[in-house]
Amino acid sequence: MISRELYRQQWVGNIRADLLSGLVVALALIPEAIAFSIIAGVDPKVALYASFSIAVLTAITGGRPGMISAATAATAVLMITLVKDHGLQYLLAATVLAGLLQIGAGILKLGFVMRFVSKSVMTGFVNALAILIFLAQLPELDPRNVTGMTYVMVAAGLAIIYLFPRLNKTIPSPLVTIIVLSVITVAFGLDVRTVGDLGALPDTLPVFMIPQIPLTLETLLIILPYSVGVAVVGLLESLMTQNIVDEFTDTTSDRNQECIGQGIANACTGFIGGMAGCAMIGQSMINVRSGGRGRLSCFTAGVVLLILVVGLGDIVALIPMPALVAIMIMVSIGTFSWASLGNLRTHPRSSSIVMLATVVAVVYTHNLAIGVLVGVLLSGLFFAGKIAQLFAVRSELAADGRARTYVVEGQVFYGSVEDFIKSFDFKEALDRVTIDVSAAHIWDISSVAALDMAVMKFRRTGAVVNVIGLNRASETIVDKLALHDKPGALDKLSIH
Repeated sequence: MISRELYRQQWVGNIRADLLSGLVVALALIPEAIAFSIIAGVDPKVALYASFSIAVLTAITGGRPGMISAATAATAVLMITLVKDHGLQYLLAATVLAGLLQIGAGILKLGFVMRFVSKSVMTGFVNALAILIFLAQLPELDPRNVTGMTYVMVAAGLAIIYLFPRLNKTIPSPLVTIIVLSVITVAFGLDVRTVGDLGALPDTLPVFMIPQIPLTLETLLIILPYSVGVAVVGLLESLMTQNIVDEFTDTTSDRNQECIGQGIANACTGFIGGMAGCAMIGQSMINVRSGGRGRLSCFTAGVVLLILVVGLGDIVALIPMPALVAIMIMVSIGTFSWASLGNLRTHPRSSSIVMLATVVAVVYTHNLAIGVLVGVLLSGLFFAGKIAQLFAVRSELAADGRARTYVVEGQVFYGSVEDFIKSFDFKEALDRVTIDVSAAHIWDISSVAALDMAVMKFRRTGAVVNVIGLNRASETIVDKLALHDKPGALDKLSIH
């Protein structure tokens, strides 16, 4: 649990920078939230209310200060079928249930699973997100949809973003970009797309509402698959983004608390007419690169977002899309790990394959969970292959030629049992066979079964078999699996 003093410091330790960065993030959230609502097939206010609620609540209850959470495409795409088949009310109910599942994950301390995500998977995740962020801007750069002035404005926006910090590092350059390009667009009446072109902004505050659905088992069975998917994908993206922000800011944070915070945010959001969301790497990087480090930055983003769309909607609608496109291109460039391209030549081939496979899977499917799953599975396979190579069996024949000792060295598990069995000569006529595993470790049911098979085959030839050198952990698993799985050679053998 975080101490009261540290929690307070996370709110007041960086007030000025958090307020400014939160303002920038709020402006960047608006067009994305509207786009995500279109993806899910719901009214723009559903995603805008969600972005407000999730940002404010995760700022208060989350485990990672400075990380921005709101409505996201990762969760929106999972809800398309549910909305199409059953309507908005079922989406709201699924959002509440997803939040409760995430709270449960935090209470059960499932945040530890992130330790099994390798650095290669993390790099692939980051690079894939950078590519997706850039690809998401292409519709706003399609010459069939925009005028030539759009490209001029985007170029001007990028110039301000990268050159303004040379003059002043106090004011976030993305905020300056939005203000300057908005003034120019209005003053000269430029023909470019604006935020208002994406859809109508809400003009009322969200109100508490209970999803209007039948409280039956049938309803639960309808929303449960969607809720589980949203809960898993949401936590996965949030914890991955949390790791990235941890590394960028050189700080640590509480994964289990973040799971609980995300769950509380989603569960509450469903009761104000909002859709599910999670952490957003793009906005999080905008925040930290603009100086946001504390909880106040995410809280400010949520509150300012609501004020802008409800109270100042007419003004916000005038913001030119090229300004926001320029900001997101900056985020894409800054997020991509350019060093990873050079590392392809120097890093182990297996690590490079994992990284590239994660990128390809995420970009191809637009599903972060699938991409990370592919990366984790490949990492596991490569790791198992490497461990399996750290295995050997050597044998020593006694002087009388009637006894042989097999010395097993290394890790005996499902990945090495085939080589383990091949190491024995079961056709050799022997009176005594000793299998010395003092330099080995028995890991799983596959290795126990292999040892059991070796003993049985030698016994069939009439040899007396002794297994010696089992360490305590290996002996425990052999006793448990050999005695209780099914009768075999080991349960009739005195193991020393």
